Amino acid sequence: MKKILCMAAALAIAFTALCGTALAEPDGYPAVRIDPSTGSAWDLGGKTVYLYDYWTSDNWADDSEGLSERQQATYDYRTWIQDTYNCTVVTGNDGDWGSLHENLLQFAENPDGSLRVYTVRSDTASTLIANNALADLSKSKTVNLADGKWNSAVTRFMSVSGKVLGTAVGASEPRQVLFFNKRVLTEAGIDWNDVYDMQKNGTWTFSALEALLKKIHRDTDEDGEADVFGIIGSDTDLYRIAVFSNGGSFFDVNANGKLAVSVASDKTVEALNWAKGIWNQYSYVRQEQDTSWDYYKDAWNRGVCGFYIAQAYSGFNNNSEMSGMADSWGCVAFPKGPQGTRYVTIVSNNITVIPNVYDQATLSKITLIYDLWTDSTPGYFSGDEWIGNKYDLTDERAVNETYAMLRNPENNVVDLVEMIGSVNDVEASGLLWGLSEEEDIAQRTEAAQGAWQEIVDGYNASLSGDDPFAGYSILAIPADVTRIEEEAFAGIDAQVVFVPAGCESIGSHAFANNPQLKYVVLNGPTQIAPDAFEGSEPELI
Repeated sequence: MKKILCMAAALAIAFTALCGTALAEPDGYPAVRIDPSTGSAWDLGGKTVYLYDYWTSDNWADDSEGLSERQQATYDYRTWIQDTYNCTVVTGNDGDWGSLHENLLQFAENPDGSLRVYTVRSDTASTLIANNALADLSKSKTVNLADGKWNSAVTRFMSVSGKVLGTAVGASEPRQVLFFNKRVLTEAGIDWNDVYDMQKNGTWTFSALEALLKKIHRDTDEDGEADVFGIIGSDTDLYRIAVFSNGGSFFDVNANGKLAVSVASDKTVEALNWAKGIWNQYSYVRQEQDTSWDYYKDAWNRGVCGFYIAQAYSGFNNNSEMSGMADSWGCVAFPKGPQGTRYVTIVSNNITVIPNVYDQATLSKITLIYDLWTDSTPGYFSGDEWIGNKYDLTDERAVNETYAMLRNPENNVVDLVEMIGSVNDVEASGLLWGLSEEEDIAQRTEAAQGAWQEIVDGYNASLSGDDPFAGYSILAIPADVTRIEEEAFAGIDAQVVFVPAGCESIGSHAFANNPQLKYVVLNGPTQIAPDAFEGSEPELI
């Protein structure tokens, strides 16, 4: 491996070596940070800091040939970081999309002294928190998480019981947005710039959208059925963003800092009722040939709908699903509800965490390196890298007014369901799927409130140190077990079973005929045979 070090960095290192605690850095580089306990630069003692995620395959330094000017500058800066703070940084993965957090858990249980930073999926946070696997980043002496560099929405999400257990760098990518087909709106007698203007002046509301849907949704060939539709997309996406745009939520944090179920609030029920009415009256009707779950993507690209509730990347990213769409499109935030005060998007960032296995000094050194590593390359920061080629995909107002606004932390909300599970496993299956049926919303939300409360109580108890299973007979499967074989624990005398994070499957009749079994606690995705609990009726947590 060939390393290229710029002359300025080399001179700075030589100067430091000659002068002891006298320090210098190349022009434009960040000032060398001093360890107050030594009066010299923080020293990692030659150790390696591993920066793990689930998508990076190569170490950053593996290829130093044929670099562009900017890539060379980044290479030089990162080399300076290593030499200045006496460490080596290695980037890569310690698992894939489904296993990275499990490997973090195993490392937290059996640390080997290596220095690690993990960037994990947000919906794995609950498992990591419940297992006390994450360090409190607020104890670091080298980073200020209130600094604008760190994503405040993620930091708030990961602030639990007075601790900051994770964060992220930079602004959030907007998620739920409302695309519109310019041709369809124009043919319905709507000036599509009016939609942008309403967003700009704050009058883009539920009622404003509904007025446009009434104009768009119509029968143009007079056969008695609509052939141009008002809105399309995932009804789950519609319900969720409608709730948050009305100031509601499914879960919240109460005055005591505990997770609470808020699904039955007036704001949430009002938003769900409105969204249900919109969906039933103005949504695209699935045609006979539309058999896949994402049928609406093709229908949107065919240009039969006015509005499309979708993720921002569906249109704003290179080679997105809308890249072959013939019609031009625009994009606004979802409108505000009657009780909403701002335009919002529900963000779901990857989260950077550090295993809870280090003392304060070591934690401070690790966070220092990660902080420096994620800074922009000196001399190349412009602040608008996120724009990319977005102007080529749509119009300036979609980029400058909508996308730019939804990147701001004040327009970001986090769905706290990720503290206890995924959207599909909790909110969708427990409430949102099937809301288009004729059913009373208030009754559905009250039922969900009761069903979710027990899960939330268990989560809160795990954080407070209270044992929700005190007094129960417990079977804890060893951490290295990857498969529970057929009939392995049939007829056991246990009321609670803990399945380790690395267990991939539970076989046929593995826990059969255990009528006393009350709870099975799963710490990761596990395939379960349909008859694994035959003769038993435990609650899976």
